[in-house]
Amino acid sequence: MTIVITAFERSPDGGKGLARDTRVRWALEEVGLPYEVRLVSFEAKKEQPHLGLHPFGLIPTYEEGDLVLFESGAIVLHIAENHLGLLPEDPGARARAITWMFAALSTVEPPILEIVIVRFAEGDKPWSEERLELVKDRIRDRLAQLSDRLGDAEWLDGEFSAGDLMMVSVLLRSRPSGLLDEFPNLAAYAARGEARPAYRRAFAAQLAINAPDRVSD
Repeated sequence: MTIVITAFERSPDGGKGLARDTRVRWALEEVGLPYEVRLVSFEAKKEQPHLGLHPFGLIPTYEEGDLVLFESGAIVLHIAENHLGLLPEDPGARARAITWMFAALSTVEPPILEIVIVRFAEGDKPWSEERLELVKDRIRDRLAQLSDRLGDAEWLDGEFSAGDLMMVSVLLRSRPSGLLDEFPNLAAYAARGEARPAYRRAFAAQLAINAPDRVSD
């Protein structure tokens, strides 16, 4: 069955790999699964039939026969659990990898996303700059804890896993703020993720959609 995922027709980040469909593309590339992409405009994502795939009108979604999934973490977990390459065979290591997936999405990503809210939704408020500094401090706290845990290891728990895929994806969202570079071992960790051939293929595919000279259908 052909796998079909959705992505923005024009990504808000201009194809820099920060849109969540990149995570799904990366996972599919890691396990060697072919897939097709259905592009969705900002208008179409608020309407049927997209709302039938994602009740909150977001991307990405995942279709495989009668199976329809939404939420990037759930999609990556489904891919990892059903194909070799992203989860260890050992039950304990497998559980730890899944734990790191949840940690990336539930603990590390939320404060990072607050920067976007402060800058774009609250940027005209008189207190926005003060709040921005508070948000940055919360991100630093999380990154410091993660940095201590990673230490000089190559990956979070032995071999590369879906936990690393999700964590690297989240950390890359902090790079534009300059905060990631404050933690050299995390910056190097993220760079190792970016250097993986599967990530490079996923990034290139996402960037190609957003190329300035691309002609829209």
